[in-house]
This record gives sequence, C-alpha cells and structure tokens, in this order.
Amino acid sequence: MKNITIIGATGSIGMQTLDVIRKDTENFNLVAVSLNKNYEKAIEIIEEFHPKYMVVNDYETYKAIKEFIYKEKKKTSLLNDIEGLNYIASLDEIDTVVTSVVGMIGLEPTLKAIRAGKNIALANKETLVVAGELIMEEARINNVSILPVDSEHSAIFQCIQGNTDNKINKIILTASGGPFRGKSIRDLKKVTLKEALNHPNWKMGSKITIDSATLMNKGLEVIEAHHLFNVNYEDINVVVHPQSIIHSGVEFKDGSVITQMGNPDMRLPIQYALNYPKRKESVVDTLDFFSLKPLTFEKPDMNTFRCLSLAFEAGKISGLMPTILNAANEVCVSLFINKKINFLDIPVIIEECMRRFNFNLELNLNNIKDKDKEVRSYINSKYN
Repeated sequence: MKNITIIGATGSIGMQTLDVIRKDTENFNLVAVSLNKNYEKAIEIIEEFHPKYMVVNDYETYKAIKEFIYKEKKKTSLLNDIEGLNYIASLDEIDTVVTSVVGMIGLEPTLKAIRAGKNIALANKETLVVAGELIMEEARINNVSILPVDSEHSAIFQCIQGNTDNKINKIILTASGGPFRGKSIRDLKKVTLKEALNHPNWKMGSKITIDSATLMNKGLEVIEAHHLFNVNYEDINVVVHPQSIIHSGVEFKDGSVITQMGNPDMRLPIQYALNYPKRKESVVDTLDFFSLKPLTFEKPDMNTFRCLSLAFEAGKISGLMPTILNAANEVCVSLFINKKINFLDIPVIIEECMRRFNFNLELNLNNIKDKDKEVRSYINSKYN
C-alpha cells in the first residue's frame, strides 16, 4: 500500500486525485492533505478518508475546522502555514507526495519532499518553471522520481518508456487552443472574464483556465518539458489540437512519432503517476475510435497569443527570468479575474517586467522567493 500526501486537495487536480484513491483503497492510503479555505470539502475529506494530518492555510477556515474536529472527536491533527506544508510533505511514512496546489506556494514543500526521499506526482507547474534546474538535480541526488501529472507531460513520459536509449528529436506538445482559438487581437479587446473561463474541453481552476486562454499555460508547460526531459527549447514543438485526444508525443531520431491518446480526463495521468510503473484498471471511460470526430492540428498563433512566445523567451534566457515571467503572470491573472486589467494587458505587463527586473543572479531558493516578491509588489502597487 502507498501512503499519499496531497498538497492542494480541494482544487481540481486534488479532487480528482481523491477520486482515484477512492476507487483503489486497497492500494492507497491518504495520510495527509492541505487546502486553503474550502471548509465544506475539508469536512468531507475528514469524514471519508480520515487523514492523519490536515494543513489549512486560511486562518478563519483553520479555526472553524479545529472546532469541528474537537466537537466531533476526530483524530485528524490540524496544522497551518508553510511549516505545516513542509511537515506533511516530508513525513517518514509517506511514499508519494501529490503537489497539485496552484502557485509558488508549491515549490518549498516539493523541495522538502524530494530531500526527504519522496516520489513526486507533480501537477504544480511553478515548481519546475522557476526552479527546474534545482528540482531535477535534487531529484537525481536523492534518487527520487518526478512523475508528471499534467496530461501533456504524462503523455510524453509514457511515450519514452522503453525508449530511454533512443535519441529524442522533438517533443510534440499539444494544446487545445483554449476558448479563443482562431481569434484576432481585435477580437480579444473586449473579452469578458466569463468567456475566458469557458474552456472547451477541460474543467479546471480559474487560474489555469485563464492561462489556457492566453496560452501561457502551454508556455509554462514548454519550460517544464525542457527540464523534465532534458530537451532543447528549439526541439519543443507546440501543436494546437482542439479535440484534446492526442495528449502529446515524441519524435525519435528515425522520424518515428509515438503519441499517447485518451479521453480528456485528468484522472488518467493521475492514476498513472500514482501507480507507476504499473497500470491499473481504468478509472475513466476508454476511447471509442468509432465515435471520434476528425482529429485536426494547427500552428499556434504566437503573435496574437504572445504569452507563449514570452515563455519560450524566458526559458531560453533561464536564470531568474522564468521566475519573473511566472510571478508577473500570476498577478496579472488575479488582476484580470478581479476586473482590474483587460485580457490583452496580461502579456503587456509580463513583458514589461521581463525587461525591467534583473534576472542574472544565482538560482537558489532565496533569490527565487525574493525576485518573486519584488515582481508581485511592483505590479500590485501599479495596478491595484
């Protein structure tokens, strides 16, 4: 039996991870979870899974859950803040840590988990975007597996199994194109929040859904793929595939292309990561080839959706530039959700920050955290 910690249990990926665990309780034991402020889901998790530990970041929610645990005489120990996250990520009894929280908060507990020898089922993009070199080196030193949960990286990971001795020519990273595929800059000038949150294929949290609309989500995945698979940026091709049936692929030196296909359901890559290297009975509907619509492929419009080109640029520059890119994007998405900037302001502000801030510093945890804070402070002071 594998003992599991989920960092970010009440988000989209976290809830789907719970579903995978729920359907295979003979093999998985949920030991610890973290969440922000979703009281109702937290109580449901305590009642159903009886985790040994729960970390709650929001203090008011923490107090309410603490009162519930006391009144109902539950055995779950309640923790909070980053210290709590680091603690449940490095527990002796844990085998795998699922990092599904959104944002920079996932970096430090992921690093702690790796140093404690825990395998990582990784759905937190920021961890590899801002600290890919550090994370992959720590994983190598501590003999830890980084098992990608993003459907695209999971697909690539699956395609290279049994092919580790064969040279990769290209990574083929598929993208749905988001809700605004085919739109012009003129079309995007009056985009509403509701329209941006209306993803055609996937049900995700607000931040990731907006990133999909700007194509920043794919840009962050490009940087992740560079670190996960040790492939040059020039050899990572983004291909828009609106049906989201082919989840990504690999072209090998002989020109052969191997891809992974499946219905667009995040439980499939989650299940693969938790069970790796074994495959278990499906938790999703299997693919029916006879009911599929035609599969189509397009080049991404990197002039209209400039966040993708900015991500490529930041990745190639490396150092702290991906941290600047990521911090600026996170704040811009929040500002857009709160209707303080327009949709097309997002790449403009990100590029301004990439030109403004010094990126040529040593890549370490302290410098990453300091630069992240500096960029966020600048944007918030200017636009809030």
